[in-house]
Amino acid sequence: MTCGFVCDERYFWHDARDAGGPYVEAGAEMETPVSRRRMLNLLSVTGLRQQLTAIEPVPLDREDLLRVHPAEYLDRFKAQSDAGGGTMGDYADFGPGSYEIAVLAAGGVHAAFDAVVTGGVDTAYALVRPPGHHAERDRGRGYCLLANIPLALEKLRAERGTGRVAVIDWDVHHGNGTQSIYWDDPATLAISLHQRQLFPYESGTVGEAGGTPALGRTVNVPLPAGSGVGAYAYAFERIVEPAVRAFRPELIVVASGFDASCLDPMGRMLLTPAGYAALTRRVMALGRELSAPVAFAHEGGYSPVAVPFCGVHVLAELLGADAPVAFGDFGYMDALEDQQLNVHQRGMVDQAQAAAARHGALG
Repeated sequence: MTCGFVCDERYFWHDARDAGGPYVEAGAEMETPVSRRRMLNLLSVTGLRQQLTAIEPVPLDREDLLRVHPAEYLDRFKAQSDAGGGTMGDYADFGPGSYEIAVLAAGGVHAAFDAVVTGGVDTAYALVRPPGHHAERDRGRGYCLLANIPLALEKLRAERGTGRVAVIDWDVHHGNGTQSIYWDDPATLAISLHQRQLFPYESGTVGEAGGTPALGRTVNVPLPAGSGVGAYAYAFERIVEPAVRAFRPELIVVASGFDASCLDPMGRMLLTPAGYAALTRRVMALGRELSAPVAFAHEGGYSPVAVPFCGVHVLAELLGADAPVAFGDFGYMDALEDQQLNVHQRGMVDQAQAAAARHGALG
């Protein structure tokens, strides 16, 4: 397997200014470069980075951005960025120069997707920052300023004629931005597996299934806090895989957040690096079955310990190799009884499956 890899030093220079409010002492920020830089460093130390095919990100141009975001939104973002920073929505603050970095991040996601669509590599991973899956057309949210995946997909569609695309979002937070942008688009299947009512707390229910022309093209799988490998595997078996098979996409993309890990401070899930590797195997097998290339775009993940191991396990899987390192002192978490599917988790997945079937998502 050849696996393309996108990263750029400028991604680590983005200042999210995640202070938490006037009464939170400085230094408690969640969205920092640390977890991603540590992931990059562990890829190098283990030798995996040397096996990856480097792909250079190219900033998107104005025309590319306007396919998703209105001019007023882009102009306001650019003006604030040039003036030293500002905000584009709830939990969407930024510092100087973040406009250009965000445009480069979206360009990096496009470069990864384009490489798999054109056959330059078998698969690809874009390690970018800031993330994008919460960004709506005219509003930033949850550390996301530009909608990286939709921007990349719409450029592919305009320039490569790419048609049906399935987006599988396993970030611990609901992929509200991707959902809202593609709400009425029958050519895009947006599946989000997330911790129920985490962020945004008001979205991500099983009843949200897409607009009239695209009913069933939005699929939400809200999972209870404490879900582990068993719950995610059951959700893939009952919902994700049947929905993608019924949709038959030309391209599968993964919104790869590692904040559903057992050590993440922003979620309460139990996935381990081995669990992420298992999900990756399932996605790659689905891609082979449907002759659809698969590409990954990095989203959330806030544990400086867990994110590097999760990334190494996923990238090793994409290379067709065994993970070169175990999960440090936390390997015992794979054997926890709570990793197994329980009755409550099964019930919530079954509810999501019934809703998806009712809306026609499962064929």
